[in-house]
Amino acid sequence: MKDTNAENIFQLDGKVPLGKAIPVGLQHVLAMFVANITPIMILANVCGLDQSLAAKLVQNAMIIAGIGTLIQLCPLWKIGSGLPIVMGISFTFLNAAIFVGTTYSYGTIIGCVIVGGLIEGVLGLFAKYWMKIIAPIVAASVVVAIGFSLLTVGANSFAGGQGASDFGSWQNWVVGSTTLICCLLFQIFAKGYLKVISVLFGLVAGYVLAICLGMVDFSVFNDTAIVAAPAVLPFKPEFNLGAIISFVVIFLVSATETIGDSTALAETGLDRPIEKKELSGSLAADGFVSSIAGVFGCTPITSFSQNIGLVAMTKVVNRFTIGTGAIIMIVAGIFPAFGKALTTVPQAVLGGCTIMMFGTIVVAGFQMVGKCGYSQRNTTIVALSLSVGLGFTQLKDMFKIFPKIVQSVFAENCVAVVFVLAIILNLVLPKDREENTSGNKEAGASA
Repeated sequence: MKDTNAENIFQLDGKVPLGKAIPVGLQHVLAMFVANITPIMILANVCGLDQSLAAKLVQNAMIIAGIGTLIQLCPLWKIGSGLPIVMGISFTFLNAAIFVGTTYSYGTIIGCVIVGGLIEGVLGLFAKYWMKIIAPIVAASVVVAIGFSLLTVGANSFAGGQGASDFGSWQNWVVGSTTLICCLLFQIFAKGYLKVISVLFGLVAGYVLAICLGMVDFSVFNDTAIVAAPAVLPFKPEFNLGAIISFVVIFLVSATETIGDSTALAETGLDRPIEKKELSGSLAADGFVSSIAGVFGCTPITSFSQNIGLVAMTKVVNRFTIGTGAIIMIVAGIFPAFGKALTTVPQAVLGGCTIMMFGTIVVAGFQMVGKCGYSQRNTTIVALSLSVGLGFTQLKDMFKIFPKIVQSVFAENCVAVVFVLAIILNLVLPKDREENTSGNKEAGASA
């Protein structure tokens, strides 16, 4: 039996004292909380759902995120990776969901989520038959793209949140900067276990300052029920073939992000390549849990890059510790007041906490590129896929000649463009001479 030791937070398995595990688990919840509920809030508003129903969907989003995280941590059969992956509602599907919801109905969205999730789940179970096309240099390119794509997310939060009336105000600059500085100072000067909760320390400091500046709205607690059961099948699923096909395409894009996230987590958190069964289980969980999310009226769930950045920065990979965060998510869904308390954290505070974490993902991606080697072939794959993926998606009107479904998948999703282009380049570019020579020598030796 393993000892309950705080040092186990840096090990995949092993018990950690609850007093040490809960603060670290809470960091992961706070890193993903707003991003987890925002897609549902936006979609509910666009589709014209009433406020009470939207609140139930937000509640369900937290419960589903907690369940999905637990399944990733503790696999059920072949579903789940066994890695410290934190799950949440994906932004990748938002544009397609808005289009389907406004064109058809919210029930049609749910039908697409249920069917698309099952398809991705099955593909995940059979990943060993098609994963060969995802070469290490492709995965590295995707991880770099994920990191770069998140930088604007962190910057938007730092400034107050996209569309906020006080976007870029001096208050947001002061709060965001204070939060970031506190995170940095705590990480530099703290010792031992305290170093890994530097993000939580910065968040608390920033939150207290935000309260003093009158930036925290406590009115959300008015008329809040103590306990509320999750709403099952709040919408009757409807099945439209065209809409389902569009969602399946985006599920494939989401799968590429999961591949990148899972690979980055193993590389940065565990200092080893990801195993095939772990990657297969991660994709299967992504798909099958997404189908469950549809039953609860939510859009698809996926691994959260924000939390991969947190793991890369703190090196905390303990499944028990991350599991406390999953329990916190479920509690936040069952007890609405708890969840609403987390929603009062200003965007500027979250931006100050996450901006460095997202940069860590970029660095992790380039470290993966370095391990692949800077051959002319690898350099071409990374350079061209990133320049086109990151450059073209900054100008989404470049895609206006393509059908709507192509626009919804690629126009603003640099990760999808980088993935597809890296795959194509990896398949068509001739192998390096050294690689071919090595392969011939191995073939001769085996003969």
